[in-house]
Amino acid sequence: MRPSSTPDPGDMATSLSPSPSPRRRVLVIAEAANPEWVSVPLVGWSLYAALREVADVHLVTQIRNRDAILRAGLQEGADFTAIDSEAIERPFWKLAGVLRMGQGKGWTMTTALSALSYPYFERLVWARFRRDLEAGRFDLVHRITPLSPTVVSPIAGRCRAAGVPFVVGPLNGGVPWPPGFDRERRREREWLSYVRGAYKAMPGRARMLAASSAIIVGSRHTRTEIPARHQARVVYLPENAVNPGRFNKRAAQRTDGVLRGCFVGRLVPYKGPDMLIEAAAPLLRDGRLRLDIVGDGPMRPDLAALAQRLDVVGAVTFHGNVPHQAVQEILCENNILTFPSVREFGGGVVLEAMALGVVPVIVDYAGPGELVTADTGFKVPIGTRAEIVLALRRRLEALAADPSALPAMGQRGIDEVARAFTWAAKARTVAEIYEDVLRRRTP
Repeated sequence: MRPSSTPDPGDMATSLSPSPSPRRRVLVIAEAANPEWVSVPLVGWSLYAALREVADVHLVTQIRNRDAILRAGLQEGADFTAIDSEAIERPFWKLAGVLRMGQGKGWTMTTALSALSYPYFERLVWARFRRDLEAGRFDLVHRITPLSPTVVSPIAGRCRAAGVPFVVGPLNGGVPWPPGFDRERRREREWLSYVRGAYKAMPGRARMLAASSAIIVGSRHTRTEIPARHQARVVYLPENAVNPGRFNKRAAQRTDGVLRGCFVGRLVPYKGPDMLIEAAAPLLRDGRLRLDIVGDGPMRPDLAALAQRLDVVGAVTFHGNVPHQAVQEILCENNILTFPSVREFGGGVVLEAMALGVVPVIVDYAGPGELVTADTGFKVPIGTRAEIVLALRRRLEALAADPSALPAMGQRGIDEVARAFTWAAKARTVAEIYEDVLRRRTP
């Protein structure tokens, strides 16, 4: 049985068992797992929380997440263990902030420094759980976060020596910058990304992959970074999913008035909010389209100036950062998610829009391109900046002229998310991976 969220059978190397099995005892390592944060910490927390329904899991996380997890109702010791690795991690985090100049850019630098500090965290995890693992108190170990494939897990080899299978992933990241976007790359301070491929030569990476019983990858690009000799143990499973309790409203999908589009995300160059405003300008000026832009970031002043220069101020609303519930409310007033990001690893906002019945209009590259199909949204081909702007404008013009397909597409998006992209569905697939690992296990 293949993961329900996998588009075709060739995307998965292993054959998963559909038969019911006893609940497995799993030590989940998620250095970043926090129910009150977003991005990677929320992915770590969401998958762990969903796995609690299909396995007996114990979470090991970093001390900074402790208070939020306690507020979520979990018991320290019984449900989770908080590891205090701040002596090493805090200085590296501060250094990353200095190198990024505190502007939310240069995340490759942050990941690189995390790769240097993370092994200390696992060293403490091993010291705490070594006896339990060697005594067979866990059936397997699963490292969920870090998500980056550049961060190695020294504990993988130790688990293998102890006879405990080690699962890693979803691994995701490192999507190449598309040609023609060097200016945006430099504006993002992604200088280290030019030499990112050097991580493949790290000895620790080879040992981790060799010791892993299953390697879950969150994107097709990441799968290509895994050497051929390990591909038989690779499972493709998109990184993101949706919590139906957090996204429980439905878009009105009114098609008898002005077309409405919404951008949700950080206002940074690679997400393309400037390309969106430029592409939409003729429709905004003519009253055929209105835009909501939700989020904040270093581009906010430039985007406001661009709207002024293109004479579209009255048709664009900058909401800034808003609470989660308000994001839902704004999205549900729109017909389409207008999200021309050119380097999105996961694309969680795409699934969130689909869960609400909002139809995504995205650039066909990396994460969003793997989540959207012709039944659930529209893909603009990747190309140069000018090519993307032109193609996006044509798509918006076509939708403004005839939005009649949007309600049915929105419903198909809702159905697809419910079928394959909830955290519960993902947890069931991961449980199948556990069973496959344990079935194939050799002494």
